[in-house]
Amino acid sequence: MNVRSGNLDLEELTASIGRGEIDTVILAFGDLQGRLVGKRVSARLFLDDVAAHGAEACNYLLAVDVEMNTVAGYAISSWDRGYGDMVLTPDFDTLRRIPWLPGTALVMADLHGTDGAPILPSPRAVLRRQLQRLADRGLTAFVGTELEFLVFDDGYREAWAKGYRGLTPASDYNIDYALLASTRMEPLLRDIRLGMEGAGMYCEGVKGECNLGQQEIAFRYAEALATCDNHTIYKNGAKEIADAHGKSLTFMAKYDQREGNSCHIHLSVRGPDGAAVMAGDGPGGMSPLAEHWLAGLLAGMRELTLLFAPNINSYKRYVDGSFAPTAVAWGLDNRTCALRVVGHGAGLRVENRVPGGDVNPYLATAAIIAAGLNGIENELELEPEFRGNAYTSDKPRVPTTLRDAADLFASSAIAREAFGADVVDHYLNAARVEQAAYDAAVTDWEKIRGFERL
Repeated sequence: MNVRSGNLDLEELTASIGRGEIDTVILAFGDLQGRLVGKRVSARLFLDDVAAHGAEACNYLLAVDVEMNTVAGYAISSWDRGYGDMVLTPDFDTLRRIPWLPGTALVMADLHGTDGAPILPSPRAVLRRQLQRLADRGLTAFVGTELEFLVFDDGYREAWAKGYRGLTPASDYNIDYALLASTRMEPLLRDIRLGMEGAGMYCEGVKGECNLGQQEIAFRYAEALATCDNHTIYKNGAKEIADAHGKSLTFMAKYDQREGNSCHIHLSVRGPDGAAVMAGDGPGGMSPLAEHWLAGLLAGMRELTLLFAPNINSYKRYVDGSFAPTAVAWGLDNRTCALRVVGHGAGLRVENRVPGGDVNPYLATAAIIAAGLNGIENELELEPEFRGNAYTSDKPRVPTTLRDAADLFASSAIAREAFGADVVDHYLNAARVEQAAYDAAVTDWEKIRGFERL
C-alpha cells in the first residue's frame, strides 16, 4: 500500500495535537449497512485514555435497521440482554487526517465485548477471519473497489424535504467518459479527490458514467482490509463534501430506471514472496490456483449473493443489457458476465461485477475470499470461458430478490463453514428485517396505480 500524506502514527498524532493542528479524533467502524459510525472525542482525551483502552458504544449499533430502529432477532444485542456496551479498539494502522473536517483525525476500530472477546458478526471481524484463512496458506488478497454514484444539485436536506422526488441531476444526458458536462461537477469532484488524497488514499482519477450526474472516482488497489477501510471512509466523506457544496450524491444501487450504481470488486492473490500466484499458463493466463479460485466463485455466487446485494433495492439493478450482471458466468474481458477476468501477469485479477454501490465492502470481500478458498480446498474444476452475450445465455441467474438471496444464504454450506452459524444467522436476520419492512410499506407506485383507478 502506498503511504500518502494523510497517514499518521501515534507519535505524529501527538505532535499534531501539541501544535494545535488536531483537536478532534473520530473513532469509527463500518456497521452492518457499511456506514461509518462511531464517536468524536477530544484529542486530549484520546491521548490520555482512548488510545490505550478504546472507547465504549452501545452494542445495538450492530443490531439496528437502516432507520436506527432496534429490531428483534439478534443474538448479540437485544432488550433481553440489556443493550450493553461493546469496546471500540483503535487500529492504529488506519490513523489518518480528515482534511475536509478542520482539526480532525480518524482511526478505524475493531469491536470487542467488554470481556475482550471479538464480536464475530462485526463486518471487520468477518473479513479478518477470511484473511486469516488466506494467511494460513501463505496468501494475501489485494483488492480494488469501483464505486459509482449520482450527483444532484439539490442539497441533502432539500432532497429529504422533497421526499427525494423531483431532484435535479448534475448533468442532463449520458456523460460516460464525457469531459464537458463532467467539468460542471469538477469543483465537487476535485475536492473529493484531494480530500481522499489528504486522508491517506491513492486516488487514480474520475470518469463520467452513463446515468445523469453519474461519476466514478477510482482508487489504487491495496491489501483487502485497507481497501475496505478506505472504501468506507471515502463513501462517508464524499457525502460530507457534497453536503458542504450544497449538493447531494447517492450510492444506492438503483436510483431510477436508468443505469444503476455498481461497485465492481477486483481481487488478486499473492504468495508469501509477493508473487502474483494467479498468473500462469492456463486459460486467460491463469494458474491452477486461479482456475480453482474462479470455479469457487462460480459455485458460491448464488448462495453468497446476499453479501454482494444486501438490500431490497440492490436487486432492481440486475437488468439484462444494463451492464449489471444477470448470468453466473465468467469470461475474459467480457462485461456481460458476473465474473470478468482482466489483466495479465502480475496484474491478472478477477472482477466481481455483482455488487452495487450499496454493498458492505467487508462482507462482500469476505464472501469472495470464502468462495475462492472453497474452490481451492476442493480443487473445483473451472468450466470453459463464456464467449458472447451472457444475458441471452442459459447460464444460472443471480437471485432477483432479497428474499430469494436470503433463502439461498440460509441453506449455504459454504457460508456456514466459512463464517460460522453466528455470522450467518446475524445477517439472515438483517435481511429478514429489511424484507419485512419493505413488505409492510405502501409505495408511491401502488398509490398512483390504485388511488383512483382500482
